[in-house]
Amino acid sequence: MVNPTMFFNIAMDGKSLKTYKVPKTAENFCALSTGEKGFGYKVSSFHRIILGFMCHVANPSMGGNMMMRISSLSTQVLASCPDAGPKTNGTQFFICTAKTERLDGKHVVFGKVKEGMNIVEAMESFGSRNGRTSKKITIAYCGQI
Repeated sequence: MVNPTMFFNIAMDGKSLKTYKVPKTAENFCALSTGEKGFGYKVSSFHRIILGFMCHVANPSMGGNMMMRISSLSTQVLASCPDAGPKTNGTQFFICTAKTERLDGKHVVFGKVKEGMNIVEAMESFGSRNGRTSKKITIAYCGQI
């Protein structure tokens, strides 16, 4: 099986700006990226961006948390939100912008930013220490390459 590559076009105030280990998490992420189930990440917000930590996406209309465990979290990785127990794969994810060893064993790494980390860094500049964003950062478009 080839690991699928997903993409997001990120917008700021409306302007452009490892499937082999966790297959269900990756499959869920792909389905939400393409919108194949009739809903997904398109127009979802990075509602919390914490400087020197992560950019977090959640779409309240989709709900849920992803579950699994990881061995190590480092910068440029996509990781799930807190473990809510077995079979709780859901919709939230975050992109780490720094090494985050304190999260080891609490979240699953299921991907990596292959290109465009400069966009993630630009997004981070609109975050804060408490996670509030100074601009609305959204996923304007997303899908599979």
